[in-house]
Amino acid sequence: MPTYSYRCAACGHDFTQYQAFTDDALTECPNCGKPELLKVFSNIGVTFKGSGFYRTDSRSGSAKKDAPQSTTPSTTKAASPSTPAAPAASTSSSS
Repeated sequence: MPTYSYRCAACGHDFTQYQAFTDDALTECPNCGKPELLKVFSNIGVTFKGSGFYRTDSRSGSAKKDAPQSTTPSTTKAASPSTPAAPAASTSSSS
């Protein structure tokens, strides 16, 4: 079962409580009895063991060549629409 930390906003009492995921959060402080109880969130320590968790794991020179190309747009431009086109030669003939 997970352990949750609580702190009372009224009296400042801190405590931890084992609760199931399906249990409702506590709202009443066991110290002062006021409904000012808040859940305290903190960082947790996570350890990844084994290979495959980092970008450099199990990579060789050939793996980088076989990797798919980035999906970001290319920095090269095709035909630039801002370049003025040469005027067309006149083909009309007056007789």
